[in-house]
Amino acid sequence: MVTPRQLGHLVINVRNLDVSEKFYTEIMGLKVTNSNPGKMIFMIANDDISHELALVSVGESALKPESSYVGLAHMAWQMDSLNDLREIYQLLKRTGTEIKGIGDHGMSLGIYFSDPDGNEIEVYYELPKNQWSKENHNGWQGHFPFSLEENSTPLTAEA
Repeated sequence: MVTPRQLGHLVINVRNLDVSEKFYTEIMGLKVTNSNPGKMIFMIANDDISHELALVSVGESALKPESSYVGLAHMAWQMDSLNDLREIYQLLKRTGTEIKGIGDHGMSLGIYFSDPDGNEIEVYYELPKNQWSKENHNGWQGHFPFSLEENSTPLTAEA
């Protein structure tokens, strides 16, 4: 069976392109690679590809995403390190961005919040597979061994 190599990019509709561009550059740290002014912006986290996220302007009167609708539940951005996840956690708190939740998935720790249009975002750090707990065979059980607070000690003896 043929399978894709990876998810190439995500395109989302936004009410205000300028507001969304500011959010995704200042909070998420993405870079603009191309744009069609007033209509669409292409953005990256990875400098080796053309775009990972595209924002399409649909106007201020557009309805917001609803959790009971079929469609995208959230997008997830993987961080390179636990320290990077801690840094964005502190940035979210400093900027008053509402944190909807913290997800402990055993092998990863995620922070959930929304962009200005209500699109849910997760930023997460995943331990290397060789550091997953013995009970965590499928990667979804157990407890992540570190806290989001800087200079924290492991929550368990593993890590």
